[in-house]
Amino acid sequence: MAAPAKGVWCSLRPLLRVVQTRDLDARRWVRALRRSPVRVLSPSGQVLKDQKRAPVKQPRKAVPEASSREQRQKHPLETSPSQTPHTWEEAGLRYDKAFPGDRRLSSVMTIVKSRPFREKQGKILLEGRRLIVDALKAGAVPKVFFFSRLEYVKELPVDKLKGVSLIKVKFEDIKDWSDLVTPQGIMGIFAKPDPVKMTYPKTQLHHSLPVVLICDNLRDPGNLGTILRSAAGAGCSKVLLTKGCVDAWEPKVLRAGMGAHFQVPIVNNLEWEAVPGHLPPDTRVYVADNCGLCAQTQTANKTGGHGGACDRQFLKFHKYEEDLDTNTREDWLPTLEVQGYDVDWTEAPAAVVIGGETHGVSLESLQLAESTGGRRLLIPVVPGVDSLNSAMAASILLFEGKRQLRMKAEDLSRDRSYH
Repeated sequence: MAAPAKGVWCSLRPLLRVVQTRDLDARRWVRALRRSPVRVLSPSGQVLKDQKRAPVKQPRKAVPEASSREQRQKHPLETSPSQTPHTWEEAGLRYDKAFPGDRRLSSVMTIVKSRPFREKQGKILLEGRRLIVDALKAGAVPKVFFFSRLEYVKELPVDKLKGVSLIKVKFEDIKDWSDLVTPQGIMGIFAKPDPVKMTYPKTQLHHSLPVVLICDNLRDPGNLGTILRSAAGAGCSKVLLTKGCVDAWEPKVLRAGMGAHFQVPIVNNLEWEAVPGHLPPDTRVYVADNCGLCAQTQTANKTGGHGGACDRQFLKFHKYEEDLDTNTREDWLPTLEVQGYDVDWTEAPAAVVIGGETHGVSLESLQLAESTGGRRLLIPVVPGVDSLNSAMAASILLFEGKRQLRMKAEDLSRDRSYH
């Protein structure tokens, strides 16, 4: 194709510039429409009155979005859960993060895992949401919570957390100090509960029985925790732990108790001289016979039978063996009659003494039983079988007492209906 003449090129160049300028002006008009849907200005500065206002979609709830963005930057505990808005805000809760090398968790764990420190400081350790919630409902006073996720703290009652130190730690740190196979990610330090100030469940109080359980020389944490569960299940009015027992607030006992610590009053570390002061008036004290049928030969002492050997096995009084004199044995050893566990022993307020499997019951328990007119309760076993597990014996006796009291209540109700 032939090239255009020189004059033609000159005439085309201005036209190209004009087209480019108009394109730019059109783009400016489009931008102006996007920015301001109300007033659109032409390149000359005049308002285009005939221009139809283009509907522009406004951002929905721009201010709330900005505020929510600010809230996300705030402390997580200051934001309100969807179910209870403004609750956390009103509580003004804050939490701290434990950085590497923070010794707060280790120092507190040292205290609560040592019985002397625990008794001196008056603090206990609770682990897991269920146990912590039971403690809060019963009125236990929390001091510090260590948790690995915020959700674990938000599940707790907010009104119980005021004034409590909340510390977020790594899950690995909780796992190192946890006694659970599968840690639940939250641990709480509480003031040692006072049974007088605690608020126990109404259903538990409604089904309470006039039966007190006395634990004597129980050293196994698992056994004690199981016994406390049985005491709560049977409806004991109180559990007394004498000196020589494992601490009721030891973590292993708490784990085995499954919340029973906050369902039945527990009085810990009692001297025997103080035990009668925690019993109702006219209470008869019964001792669980963990020596089986051998205890029936106790009456053979005067005839030179094997009663002495039986009493040695039953009592296991290591500290009295040096002072043992066969001529004066009958003067200091209490004489208690033996009766079957299924024979009525709940005619008066009763207290049952459960001894440990290793050390047995103490001399003081037998003396208390003798002074109150109590007896030994025999759970017969097959000859040749050793004594029952302490937790099993306690469960059998407590639920047998419950059965006897229920039968009496039914008989009384039947007599009243006849009259």
